[in-house]
Amino acid sequence: MTELISDKLPTIRQTPFDPPAEVTRIREQARVSRLKFPDGHVGWLVTGHHQVREVLGSPKFTNDPEKHHLIDLRFQGEQPEESDKRKAEPGMFLNQDPPDHTRLRKMLQGQFTVRRMNQLSEWIGQIVDDQLAHLRTFDGRADLVKEFALPVPSLVICALLGVGYEEKARFQDDTTKLLSLDSTFKEAMAAFARIQEFMRELIARKKENPGDDMISDLLATGEPTDEEASNMALLLLIAGHETTANMLGLGTFTLLQHPDQLKILKDEPDVVDNAVEELMRYLSIIHFGPTRTASEDVEIDGHLIKAGDTVVMHVPAANRDPEKFPGNPEELDLRRPASGHLAFGHGIHQCLGQQLARIEMRIGFGKLFQEFPDLRLDVDPSEVPLRTDMGIYGVHSLPVAWSS
Repeated sequence: MTELISDKLPTIRQTPFDPPAEVTRIREQARVSRLKFPDGHVGWLVTGHHQVREVLGSPKFTNDPEKHHLIDLRFQGEQPEESDKRKAEPGMFLNQDPPDHTRLRKMLQGQFTVRRMNQLSEWIGQIVDDQLAHLRTFDGRADLVKEFALPVPSLVICALLGVGYEEKARFQDDTTKLLSLDSTFKEAMAAFARIQEFMRELIARKKENPGDDMISDLLATGEPTDEEASNMALLLLIAGHETTANMLGLGTFTLLQHPDQLKILKDEPDVVDNAVEELMRYLSIIHFGPTRTASEDVEIDGHLIKAGDTVVMHVPAANRDPEKFPGNPEELDLRRPASGHLAFGHGIHQCLGQQLARIEMRIGFGKLFQEFPDLRLDVDPSEVPLRTDMGIYGVHSLPVAWSS
């Protein structure tokens, strides 16, 4: 089998909605190939759907950040000191392996069942309605990100966690600094520390005055330590609004640039569930990743990955793999059977809040184009500022217009 060696992972998207063309070329030649990391380690790049799924589902890989050779776009030549490197923090179940991961995730799983999330649909629908009414006050033009795409998931996750929406400024700016690729490593870690401090204060308040929210419910079990609880809440807070907000913004931009597909969404309301899956597949709003390191020798697609080898998976490329999605996966097709995409991950680390995100997008996209059927871009598409400088891809703003 051919093994390509890439000296650098391509990250620049030539078009707003597609993975880097060079990564697509690599996938077409070899779905598992060698990759040289900035520290000289020669690990692996996995771009095929089946192969990414196999790695994510294998217990022979660790997600411990201390074991990874990292490709961090924000280093910009500034490698962190050994004492500054990110450790596997208590409660950060996203970066932990069983049994700790299993114990922590189990504490939250009951909060995110499909049944419980579906019970929230009416309430989320009201939040969307209120935000659309707010958008309507702007007399025919507004920034959709600022006035709709970001507030909706932020309001939802703040309410679910019991965080006052008026406190958003305390974590929103630092979340931006944490995710910005223009931040130095030290600046990003300082922002992370400030968010942690905010969450520690919140945990202390919830212990003293519990409410009807996820954090209070979590603390009531008596299972997590305060540090674990604050870091678990931090993960939910950041993941709960950043990812969905960027899907709502970038997804709307995508639909406005694909009028034939937007017409399908408007004319066929029943297609909205599948439309969300197809948009998730098509856009895959991370630049690359996730990352795993082999804890023992393992064979993937005929390649021997040795213990200690770090594997970078490229979900945007994998979600365009024609072996999984035949019929031109480079095109957006809202009628395509898109289930099985990897935008929410796979295996034990699959996104805990995926059902919540689906409901928010389903209601958000559906109601947006019902309320504003003639919604259109208010700038040339080339002028839409893309989040190429952020860890989570999307649009910084989306100027739109409509008939008042």
